[in-house]
Amino acid sequence: MARKPREMIRALHARLQRAPLMRAFLWGLAAALALPPVYFLPALLLSLPAFLRLLAAETSLKRTIYLAWCYGFGMAIAGLYWVTEPILTEAQTFWWLVPFAAPALSAAVACYTIIPALAARWVRPGFGRLLVFAGAWELANIAQQFWFSGFPWNYWGTDWTIPGRLGDVFLQPAAWVSVHGLTLATVILAGLPLFGRRGLAALVVAVALWAGAGWMRLQTQVAPTGLNIAMLQPGFPEPPDYSRPALEANWRRLLAMSNAAVQAGANAVIWPEAASPWLLASDVNARQQLADITGTTPVLAGSLRVVSKTDFRNSLVALAGPVPPLAVYDKWKLVPFGEYMPKWIPIKIIPDMLGGGFTPGPGPETISIDGLPPFAPLICYEDVFPGQMIDEAHRPGWIVVITDDAWFGDSAGPRQHFINARLRAVEEGLPLARAGNNGISAMFNPFGHLVAELPLDAQGVLVAPLPGALPPTLFARLGLILPAILGVVVIIAGILISRRV
Repeated sequence: MARKPREMIRALHARLQRAPLMRAFLWGLAAALALPPVYFLPALLLSLPAFLRLLAAETSLKRTIYLAWCYGFGMAIAGLYWVTEPILTEAQTFWWLVPFAAPALSAAVACYTIIPALAARWVRPGFGRLLVFAGAWELANIAQQFWFSGFPWNYWGTDWTIPGRLGDVFLQPAAWVSVHGLTLATVILAGLPLFGRRGLAALVVAVALWAGAGWMRLQTQVAPTGLNIAMLQPGFPEPPDYSRPALEANWRRLLAMSNAAVQAGANAVIWPEAASPWLLASDVNARQQLADITGTTPVLAGSLRVVSKTDFRNSLVALAGPVPPLAVYDKWKLVPFGEYMPKWIPIKIIPDMLGGGFTPGPGPETISIDGLPPFAPLICYEDVFPGQMIDEAHRPGWIVVITDDAWFGDSAGPRQHFINARLRAVEEGLPLARAGNNGISAMFNPFGHLVAELPLDAQGVLVAPLPGALPPTLFARLGLILPAILGVVVIIAGILISRRV
């Protein structure tokens, strides 16, 4: 006779009670529900307290490490499943990577969860332990931005990039403490239910104060620039078709879209990452054909660049007429395994056409072109690194992001990438124009408010007014040192509170 659903639930619950590692993994999966594009933040109010209770009940150092890793792995595998998508586009070559890509990356990212778990282990239970855990979690996130070439993805601070006005309000403190500071606050708030009614009351008050501070900052007025910027979204398929007819068809589409942009009154036209089928930095004929369409209207075009037989660059080429490029920016924060192979990996999994991979550029730049405010160019992956991508010594007036997320299909990946651009606009206090091959193309004002967008997998030309910039934010002036200091201060406060109990 079949068991009743209630009995089955009880049996499952009893089995999970005897399997803390599985419970940690499941609570990690639940925590991923708070990440973009789901934004179910209440999941953290259940997931994090449950995880902290598991840690508190564990006396073995080894088991603490296992618990932390299982929690981090559950959250990472749910948030990073989409990394398999580009492999599927070239499955005939890289089929053997399909079962390993997402689990291997998630397994590595999960190791960062061990750091706050061990830090909390040496502090007495209570609010002090929560503070130590939160501070160590934030510092581990900062380390994740730098260690092993860096992978600053799916931080809990990104949970507040909720579409619309609500997200605008809660993102504003990023102008002071960046996404890392938002993560620090999120961990503390998510742990408050551990303390019963007092904790919940403190949670409500803290969220209200947070919202109030964000709302007040949004009252600042920004003067318009009077300029219109066009972002092309051509929707070229990936992997690319390198046959001559396909390349010529892509070129004609770019010329037609650029013409539409100029006719719509755009003061500058932005092409996505690597959109040009020709090497614009050296192809005089291609530049002439483009100039016949756009005249002297600046075109900021994604184009590959060949310096030598072994030196390939992923570049943004600034053009205005048939003359040589006004400026060239080479991407310097390259994607490991996609654009270059880390030397400590003994196998090669990047496309053969790249040889040893792309050569990185020299670093952040500010480009000045007549008729436009100076801008900071970012190519694709570079916009996920807070505090590293802007030349603050030569502060730009806006940010230009060109990207191609078509490799990741209609998954969470392009949407998670998109919200990073929004965060960079808030952190720097700068408007940001984003042109993506298949989307999401958009214009953000310096508060991270979405001024205009073209959705994922649409084709078209987005023409939007360029908002003005704000004065340098606190984070723009101080950089990552500020959230790092906050993390250390919170840890010290937690230790002192713990000793007083």
